[in-house]
Amino acid sequence: MSNWTDVAAEADLFEGAGIPVAPGGRDIALYLQEGQVFATDNLCTHGNAKLCDGFLEGFEIECPFHQGRFDIRTGAATLAPCTEAVRSWPVKVEGGRVFLNLDV
Repeated sequence: MSNWTDVAAEADLFEGAGIPVAPGGRDIALYLQEGQVFATDNLCTHGNAKLCDGFLEGFEIECPFHQGRFDIRTGAATLAPCTEAVRSWPVKVEGGRVFLNLDV
């Protein structure tokens, strides 16, 4: 069973950048890219950096500390020094609101 949690207004997102949300105390970043919304954990697995503060190019978010990158669609590490994936979260948008499935 899915537990979809309302985390943000779709209007709060803007193309090519991340924003932080904290549903249930989790630190998650939301991204709007090419009209789609994606979500990953907000903390870089390489260092103590917030990914929402990084640079988004295509579907890769660059860590603001060491320039490693992650794929926002899957959470996979795509550029060293990052080697461990960040968690990605299922997203749906309904009625102008962004929901995350936090049960997975």
